[in-house]
This record gives sequence, C-alpha cells and structure tokens, in this order.
Amino acid sequence: MPPPNPLGTRLRIQLKLSISRLRHIQQKESALAKQQRRDIAQLLSNEKDESARIRIENIIRQEINVELLEILELYCELLLARIGLLEQRRECDPGLEEPVKSIIYAAGRTDVKELLQVRDILIAKFGKEFARDALENPATSVAPRVHKKLTIEPPSTELVTAYLEEIARTYRIPWSGLPEAERKRFADEGDDDDEGGGGIGVIDTGLQLPTVGGLPEKVPVPPISVAPAAASTENPRPGVTFQGQNIKPATAPTSVKKSDIPDFDELSRRFAALKR
Repeated sequence: MPPPNPLGTRLRIQLKLSISRLRHIQQKESALAKQQRRDIAQLLSNEKDESARIRIENIIRQEINVELLEILELYCELLLARIGLLEQRRECDPGLEEPVKSIIYAAGRTDVKELLQVRDILIAKFGKEFARDALENPATSVAPRVHKKLTIEPPSTELVTAYLEEIARTYRIPWSGLPEAERKRFADEGDDDDEGGGGIGVIDTGLQLPTVGGLPEKVPVPPISVAPAAASTENPRPGVTFQGQNIKPATAPTSVKKSDIPDFDELSRRFAALKR
C-alpha cells in the first residue's frame, strides 16, 4: 500500500473547507441582495431615481460576484472528485487544467482564505511556471466566464435601466421608466391598495394554517412530496421529471396568495438573463 500523500491530503481538506465557505458566502450575499432590491423599490416609489441608479450598480456587482463564487465552488467540487488524478500525476491533467488555472487566477481576487490555501497547494504541486501562465495570460488559460466576471468595468446604462424595470415590475411600482400602460395599471393597483391599507411594507411570508377552536388544524400531507429544484444561472428554469413527465412539487394549502408576494427567484432569473 503506497504511503499517503501529504500534499493530496492537505488539498482534499482545503477543497472541502473552500466549498463550505463559498456556499456560505453565496447565501449571505443573496440574502443581502434581496433586501437591497426592496430598498431600491422604495426609492423608485419615492421617485428618487438617481439614488436608485447608483445603488443598483452595487447589486449588479454583488450578483456577478455570487455567480463567480458559484463557478469556483463547482471547480472545487470537480477537483475533489478527481483528487486521485491530481495526486498521481506530476503534470496537470488536460481535463483539469482550466479549473486549476481558474482557481489560481481567481483565488487572490476573492475574500475566501480557504481558496487561497488551495491556490498555494496547487502552485506547489504544478510549479511556478504553471501558475505564471494562469496569472499573466488569463484570456487564454482561464475559463472565459471566470475571466469576464473578474473584469472590472461599470455596468452599462441599458443594464442598469433593465434592472430597475424588473424591480419596478416585481413590486408593481408605477415607475416613470416603465411603459405607459404598465405605469397606469400599477398606479390603479396602488390606489386600490391605499384604500385597503396596502402599499410597500413588510411582506408577511408566514404561512397561516386553518384553525379549529383556536388551535392549528392538521393539514393533510400527501404520501409523496417532491421538493422544487433550486434555480441557478446554469439552469434558470429547473424542474423535476419522472418517466419523461414533469412533476409539480406538492404543497400544503395556505391562505397566502402567490400574487401577494414578489417572486424573488423569478427576479433573479430575469437578472441572470439580462447579464447574458
């Protein structure tokens, strides 16, 4: 039995830590972006367009960074799955060269210290010349998506406007940048909300269960439940299929109407489409 490879053992540990850390940062950034979209919706409602345009640029940069972290997480998972190739070969496998060089190039441009450890181990494994090629020639050696998302440039005016339009539509705000028909429809809905005490406020996403005698009634649960697939930039419209047929996730009956709650996942998918 060959002796354990200390370098391979260290790399395996740091890859696992990096994956966990990258997921945590993605969740944190996504939650923050949701709150910031809501703040921008309030600015649009108050006709503070200039402030909204400035703040939307931060959201765009955050979402690009989240997509970058998602790509790096996938690369770390790939290296972890093929750790045997990295341990056995002195030269980098051609199928892993792009992920390895992308991590070496991007690690120093993130705040993930575990990823920096992975970078240092990969450089020690494949040499400084290998790393220099990644750092000095990113356009040819690094994955195009990684290189593009690390390119520092302000978002275009068209992209900023498109983001604001999607936020206004999601929160149904009669913003001046929307077509006249949409502005009028949202304005009429706003008048109805004002009469009923509505408007932009805290969104109650809690599920209200039916009660019997003041106590919550047990909701019947179907024998088989299918959890909805999470949306991603690679698969903006996920679904669950069985024997070639689409299966809709089973949900318990609630008193919350879908139309009353902005669909944050749908908004994220639209934003991803706009950046492409």
